[in-house]
Amino acid sequence: MNSRLRSVGVLLAGGVGQRLGAATPKQLIEVAGRTIIEHSLAAFERAPEIDEVVVLMTPGYADRVREIVAAGGYRKVSKIVDGGSSRTESTWRALQAIGAQECNVLLHDAVRPLLEPRIITECVRALETHEAVNVAIPSSDTIFTAVPEDGGEVIGEVLDRSRLRRSQTPQCFRLSVIRRAYELAMADPGFAGGTDDCGVVLRYLPEVPIHLVPGSERNIKVTHPADLHIAELLFELPAPVPRGDGGRAAPGTGP
Repeated sequence: MNSRLRSVGVLLAGGVGQRLGAATPKQLIEVAGRTIIEHSLAAFERAPEIDEVVVLMTPGYADRVREIVAAGGYRKVSKIVDGGSSRTESTWRALQAIGAQECNVLLHDAVRPLLEPRIITECVRALETHEAVNVAIPSSDTIFTAVPEDGGEVIGEVLDRSRLRRSQTPQCFRLSVIRRAYELAMADPGFAGGTDDCGVVLRYLPEVPIHLVPGSERNIKVTHPADLHIAELLFELPAPVPRGDGGRAAPGTGP
């Protein structure tokens, strides 16, 4: 495969933050001295592997992002586009904004502001030999299925935790792969959307294996009020040391 394709980071920032109870989109809330979206912008701006950044923003707030980009000197940002009413629609709009030329696409939740440089590096490197890549970490909790019984629920099946992973972002693809998966999804009357781009590829292009890259416990998604406090504390901790073990994950950090 061509390992010299341009790599485009896509910040999906179309949410409105209802669960945070904020008056503005959660990506515009300040954490550790700047807005959440700016932390995410900075991660991609600093990454030498990233050539271009596209932002999908909550409708009505694109100008605010343009102000942030201009003030922060984020030169890699090429487009700021209104997001859709769902994650699916926002991703589809991003793919249209990128254009037709083949490239690597890294789709990242803008409200994951603690994305580490190591993850971006390993995702782009993985795309040299894989067409689809997901960032994931092991589950530290026991996971089981719930079965309805007597108006409540009981445990059905306890799943094998050693094989379970918690999905993070970025989720990364060759543009032609993720575009084809979405074209098939959009043409399917039974497609009801979703919140996971890897799920779309898994459903509509099952022949394409999705390679896993180790994520990080720091790469949290700010969803609930408590997450703001957790993120603030994480920013105060020393930055993680890049792995120097030939690509092996540190204990507890890889799949």
